[in-house]
Amino acid sequence: MRHAVFLPPFGPLADPKVMLDLAVTAESTGWDGIFLWDHILRPAHEPQEIADVWVMLAAMATVTTSIRLGPMVTPVVRRRPQKLAREAVTVDHLSGGRLTIGLGLGVDTSGELSKFGEVVDAKTRGDILDEGAGLLVQLWSGEDVQHRGTHFVAEGVRLLPRPLQRPSIPLWLAARGEARRPVRRAARFDGLFPIEVDPDGLARMLDVVAAERGSLDGFDVAIVAHPGADVPAMAERGATWAMWAFQPGDGPTDIAPFLERGPTNVL
Repeated sequence: MRHAVFLPPFGPLADPKVMLDLAVTAESTGWDGIFLWDHILRPAHEPQEIADVWVMLAAMATVTTSIRLGPMVTPVVRRRPQKLAREAVTVDHLSGGRLTIGLGLGVDTSGELSKFGEVVDAKTRGDILDEGAGLLVQLWSGEDVQHRGTHFVAEGVRLLPRPLQRPSIPLWLAARGEARRPVRRAARFDGLFPIEVDPDGLARMLDVVAAERGSLDGFDVAIVAHPGADVPAMAERGATWAMWAFQPGDGPTDIAPFLERGPTNVL
């Protein structure tokens, strides 16, 4: 199993210098990845300072050489696929092919959809995610793309350069609880990011993935971890990454000592 740190770039962590220092520390102490929450608004009781995730990832790519980087998760519903495709390829090249992208429906907990007039209906957001994820892969192909869908259009476009990673930048799709449509969606791509799931629930999810794909070979499963969590049980069920999570308001004095222990000493 690989181990990553999962950070909200809010409050003290909205300072790029702080986040870059943490990224360097994580890499030097043996962590396999550093992933960032992707939000633009937070509830009133949480810090209101929020960094732009994609700018932060680009900066982190320039101060690290081996650790894996990515957003977890970016909602396609509030993005244009062509813009997201360009940003992703740029970070992929900056990092030397170390980008993994988490995609999901997004949430409206703090009004970050509704306050900007974005779609809030869950089924429609699922349709947008399905179409948008498929279009991203097409845009990264370097080939001519002809797409006119329900939600997005790309008529006769070819985006270059291609990502360094082949056949494409890995996409991990989020799924929550017992919903099966998100799990089947994840099975079409490179990984699953299950939220609020126990070991038995994870096993049920991965039964669905295996039925859709034929096996779990080459498929990543990134679970949210915290001290005291039964990470070994999740690994036995098929988890390949543990995402050690911190909370909004946590700062470098909370995170740096944890990172310095290294991933082999956190279980």
